[in-house]
Amino acid sequence: MIRFASAVAATIACALAAPAFAQQADAEDSLPAVPPETVFDGDYISVGVGVGYNASYSGSDDYNVNILPIVQGSLGGIDINPRPAGLAIDFIPDADEGISFSAGPMVRLRSDRIDADDINDDVVAAYGELDRAVELGGSVGVKFPQLLNPFDSLSLSLDATWDVAGAHDGRVLSPSVTYFTPLSRATAASLSLSTSFIDDDFADYYYSVPPTNALLPDGEELPGFQAEGGMQSYGINLLLAHDLSGDATDGGLSVIGIGGWSKLVGDAADTPFTSIRGDDDQYFVALGVGYTF
Repeated sequence: MIRFASAVAATIACALAAPAFAQQADAEDSLPAVPPETVFDGDYISVGVGVGYNASYSGSDDYNVNILPIVQGSLGGIDINPRPAGLAIDFIPDADEGISFSAGPMVRLRSDRIDADDINDDVVAAYGELDRAVELGGSVGVKFPQLLNPFDSLSLSLDATWDVAGAHDGRVLSPSVTYFTPLSRATAASLSLSTSFIDDDFADYYYSVPPTNALLPDGEELPGFQAEGGMQSYGINLLLAHDLSGDATDGGLSVIGIGGWSKLVGDAADTPFTSIRGDDDQYFVALGVGYTF
């Protein structure tokens, strides 16, 4: 599973750029044949902040509130795209027409269970705090525009990262597919499906349960568990973004709402941290505001 705090960071920032496609007339009017010029056609920067409600750790059934700053933009033909608690750089300019490709490096931070005060479960907290992982890698993708109308798109992407900070020392693969469409001149929607695959090092660090004196409420010790890699999670989220000026093509202030669900599978679900102390169903909601220059 991707922790909600991270997921919100990526999704809200994507929403800030999403209005670049919301260029048609009002919902009751027909779509124009070609998009007009917009603030997103050249260099631009989108900044924002989101407030999200998320699981306190991967597999928890307790939830926390997070506040996240967001930055996204395009400078000199190089796109800066959000990733969970990180950024991806795209060095391939989008095509003027037809299919577009993306590729470049990325970095993200993984902060699961690094602070016992944020875990919200005394038994899980008794197993100790983890180190923050710094993951470096790359991202590739392809976007298919104009599927059902002149402004929608279907995007496929794959992120691959490795920890370089000596925390989990593992690898994560994160494929996803996203459908975006404008709903009016000011409002856009995005539906995303995603999954993640982890290796044995990652699984062992976050999901194995070593011997400890931590006890369940009835006095029974939490059973040991040796986690192995494989599919970690799959999920879906829905995003709605609305430009407050009524015209998304000129930038300015936008509001964003997000709702999502993910399902832990494999050893991420079977670990006692999830199966006994938490829940393999993970929900999240978020609200955010952004401004595009």
